[in-house]
Amino acid sequence: MNEKTLYTLSATALILSAGLYAAFSFADDDDDDHDYGKNNKYQIHITNNPSYQEECGACHIAYPSALLPARSWQKIMSGLSDHFGENAELEAATQAQLTEYLSTHSAEHDKSYLPQKLLRRLPSGQTPLRISELPYLRHEHKEIPVRMISNNPKVKSISQCNHCHTQADKGSFAEREINIPGVGRWDD
Repeated sequence: MNEKTLYTLSATALILSAGLYAAFSFADDDDDDHDYGKNNKYQIHITNNPSYQEECGACHIAYPSALLPARSWQKIMSGLSDHFGENAELEAATQAQLTEYLSTHSAEHDKSYLPQKLLRRLPSGQTPLRISELPYLRHEHKEIPVRMISNNPKVKSISQCNHCHTQADKGSFAEREINIPGVGRWDD
């Protein structure tokens, strides 16, 4: 084999290798580090307890239990006679069952990205009663002008997750799924 043929074969092999490497890299790229692709890091387990859906989902979104630590759910459930200004008392057996469910499916028990991020930012002595009080969520929403949330009659409050997070009922809070009513898609 002469030197020119060897050079041509080497160059061809190098080009083919680079092409195959690029093809396989793109084929496997599902953007694990972003909020799209098969591994959406903002996807959490939904609360699929029929009693919770019925009792709590009747007045507001049945918030995914993994959005709060167990200590928060326990405090919320023990104060239902004044649940943010409303009497939301339940029968004792139902209340006990829901408290147990929410506590065992809380942020500490969900190892996915978002609940763990919520917990890391929450001081251990703090027991938030509102999801909107979580430091991580406050940080994530601070860029959104007040006129788009509180002054927006179609949203009214940051606590109305499902008004802007179009897939909140499925447990997804990905940025690409945000659509603020009266404003449109949000992307910071």
